[in-house]
Amino acid sequence: MRSIDQPGAPVPERIQWVAARGRAFSFTLEAGIPLLEAVHRGFAAEGFSGGVLNAKGGALGPFAYVMPALSRDGANAAFYSDTFRPAGVTRLKLAALTFGQRDGAPFFHCHGLWTEADGRVNGGHMLPEETAVAEPFEVDAFGIDGANFLAEADSETRFKLFGPVASRPTGAKTTRHAFALRLRPNQDFAGSLEGFCRRHGILRARLHGGVGSTIGAVFSDGHSVVPFATELAVTAGEVAPDANRRVRASLDVALVDYLGGIAEGHLVRGDNPVLMTMELVLEVLEEAEQP
Repeated sequence: MRSIDQPGAPVPERIQWVAARGRAFSFTLEAGIPLLEAVHRGFAAEGFSGGVLNAKGGALGPFAYVMPALSRDGANAAFYSDTFRPAGVTRLKLAALTFGQRDGAPFFHCHGLWTEADGRVNGGHMLPEETAVAEPFEVDAFGIDGANFLAEADSETRFKLFGPVASRPTGAKTTRHAFALRLRPNQDFAGSLEGFCRRHGILRARLHGGVGSTIGAVFSDGHSVVPFATELAVTAGEVAPDANRRVRASLDVALVDYLGGIAEGHLVRGDNPVLMTMELVLEVLEEAEQP
């Protein structure tokens, strides 16, 4: 399987995880305010301080983003481009977002695809501090209680990355057992989820959020992405048993690579390793029977 050398030593625990409770809900992002504040208000109204969301459509402006890029000085395995600030209203096609805390304040990590006002189709990593909601639009969210995503320095990649940490339950209304996860580099996306579910007795689960990067990509229809640095959003994901009751992950994604190529599709199991990180929440739908 493909791999990329990271600047720091691998952390022994390859999946950072916290068990929690959670609930799926939808809300409308308010227009005329920063995207970060709109997301914060939506989660807070339901009693949550963190979680994940997915969007299919929307309007943003002002809007700022970066794309994946090669490292400028070798301090990281890959890096970010300069900041792009397209004029006018940007029309969102899709996005996945992780909402949590950074430096003691609300923050998010968001990847998506969109069309800019001049018709240019693009994708990448949205900047929370410089992006606002231009028109109201609805998003699907999953709030977590008893866990949160916290941005901390990561010695392996030398980035400040979101990862799940335990938090004091707030008493928010929840409906399901859930796990907040961060997958570390150089492990297959689907395979690591399947292994986690086997270890924790999960037979069936729904994936919410899904923000991260892979080392290129290989899709089930045979096409592939060769440039190694990507910004990826999960568009649909689940874990379910096959005909032999073996847990299998199914993952649909959209991404942009560091050369500006855009790709969407269903990932092949066993050939899509994580580049830097992969953040997500698993909503547990069915647990394996205990022997």
